[in-house]
This record gives sequence, structure tokens and C-alpha cells, in this order.
Amino acid sequence: MATVRRRILALALVLLLCAPAPATTADDALVVLSWGGAYERAQREALFEPFTARTGIPVEVQRYDGGLEALRRAVADGEVPWDLIDMTRSDAMAACEEGLLAPLPPDLAAPAPDGTPPARDFLPDAIGRCALTHTVFATVVAYRPEAFPGRRPTAIADLFDQQRFPGPRALQRTPAVNLEWALRSYGVPREELYRLLSTPRGLRLALGRLAELEAIHWWEAGDTPARLLVEGRVVMASGYNGRFFDAMLRDDAPIEILWDGQVQEHEAWAVPRGAARPEAARDLIRFATTTERLAELARRIPYGPARDSAALQVTTHPDTGLDMRLHIPTHPLNAAGAIVKDEDWYAHTQSRLDDYFEAWLATDGCRISLNEPCPSP
Repeated sequence: MATVRRRILALALVLLLCAPAPATTADDALVVLSWGGAYERAQREALFEPFTARTGIPVEVQRYDGGLEALRRAVADGEVPWDLIDMTRSDAMAACEEGLLAPLPPDLAAPAPDGTPPARDFLPDAIGRCALTHTVFATVVAYRPEAFPGRRPTAIADLFDQQRFPGPRALQRTPAVNLEWALRSYGVPREELYRLLSTPRGLRLALGRLAELEAIHWWEAGDTPARLLVEGRVVMASGYNGRFFDAMLRDDAPIEILWDGQVQEHEAWAVPRGAARPEAARDLIRFATTTERLAELARRIPYGPARDSAALQVTTHPDTGLDMRLHIPTHPLNAAGAIVKDEDWYAHTQSRLDDYFEAWLATDGCRISLNEPCPSP
């Protein structure tokens, strides 16, 4: 009998040691605002799950579609529900100036594996007062090749040429990128875009070009344009290069990317002022911007790492073996016609520009829009 009891006790001990750790409650999670879809999936695999495995801190991701309105309200109310935000650098710059973000320590980023200091390894101006740039993405045009038998769009001006390339378009409901493309369609040099957009004449020219399009479906969530293309509801759509790539890779979507006119932009980590767990948020930023983690992220979604040491380590997609370097916006084969978004210009004009654009949508823009209600002026 004593032997049996010893065996039972030994078995109980084994079961106890093998049992999973108690489930962590949602209250323990670090809450991150990010962009959903394929991008969030890549972040989970390359950043969040390894961070949790190393620190024991779970990460809860909530959906973000850009902009500052929700952040302004949360900070004003003193109830900030997020610990970390993955935001465009232009939004981060504007939010920093408004006092909506907590300053980051200048030595937050880790050095490169060979000891190169972050200031020499990251892109110029990547290390900001309130935000740390981690990747470079691009807004591009994708299209359905079978919609244009015998020809292919080769220049961004083709987006506006519905005689040669007929069919409805999907464009992001924001002035950014659309205005640059509209002016490029007139032949305005890239280096002149923001000077001209700073004038009433430039804005009129750009919006006039947009108004010439017969049908536009305005989108807001990043996964919408690829879906609209796959469903055949539009034949050309603007969108994030990583989302289009993912649709082509995972869903065999019948679409191709037009790289001419791609608008490159920086994505950055920022801690909102009043966040409940700023120290853990900074730990995640430091972890997620190491050379190794940025390279792993770029292996899953083709956004260019913001530090040289990581860009050199990007290799193949972990599931398909595809060489991911060829699909990153900054690769020389893709970057020949690139527009680099003037983030400082947008940080100082975005709010007024958004109001102007929405007012336009409420009049002429609304008239040409598909499937979207007209906003109130």
C-alpha cells in the first residue's frame, strides 16, 4: 500500500510540473494599437510572440486606422487605453508637438550586433523625441492585369487614364498620396510636389485631376483595397505594398503591383502620454527594433527595416522561400520612381488638409464616389 501511495504522489507531482502556467488575465496584457491584417499577423510572429516568450508579458493588439482624433480624446479625458501605438512618422511628429506622446529616452534603441551605435545604424532622423522609426513602407497602386488585355499600366499617370485603362478605382480616403499622384500625372517633378501643394493652385490642380475619375471607391481599412480587387469591384486600387504582396502570396490574388509613383513613408513606435505601462512599452520598442527582430519582420511582410544592419539580414520568406529583398519598396528595382513623403510638411498641414479634403468630398468628390455616403461638411 505504501508503494502505491508513493506512486500516486509521484504521478501527482509529475502532473503538477507538466501543467501549463495559470492563464494570464487581460489586465496583464500590454495593449498595442496596430494596423490589423497581414501586417499584424507578421508582427505577432516576428515581434509580439517572441517578446512574450522572453518577458512573460502578453501583448493585446487593437485595430488602428491612423489619425490622431482618438488619441486626442483619450489624453484629454485622462483615460488612455493603449500602452503603445504603431503610427506613421508624420502622425507621430504632429502628436509629439501637441503633447500627446511621452518622450522617449535617446538611448532606447539597441546597438547593432557588431556594436554599431543606433545613431549610425538607423536611417537619418529615425530616432525622434517621441517616436522611433522601425520600417519603411509604401503606398502603391495594384491592378487586375486581365482588365487591360494587351497592355499594362507602367506609370502612375495611368491611374487617371480611364480611356486606356477603363474601370473603377479604389483610393484611400485621405488627401495624402492621392494629391501627390494627381500632380505627378501632370508631369510635376517629384521635388516640386510639396512646394506646389502648398499653394491654392496646386491643390486645385490635384483635386481637379481626382475629380476627372468617373468612379472612385474610397477605402479606410488597409485590407479593403486588395479585397476589392480580388472581388473585381475595381480594376485599380491604392494600398500598402505589404498587403498586396500578402494577397498575392497567400491567396494567389490575380493582381500586380505598379511601383512607379510609390510613396514611401516611415512607420514608428510611440508611447501615448498617460499610458498605464510605459516601462513595458519601452521594453517592447527596444526588443522590436533590434536588428534580428526587424529582419524577421521583413521576412514576413516586405517593409524595409529602418536600420542598415537589419536590411542586410533580410533573407527569404519563412513559408515560401521567396527572396523578400526583391519586394521591399527601397529595393533599387522598385524605387526608381519613388516619392518620399514629406513627413514634416504633413505633420504641420495634415489637420487642415483633411478638413479641406473632406469638404471637397462633400461636394465634387462626393458626386464621383461609389458606395460611400456623402459626409457632412
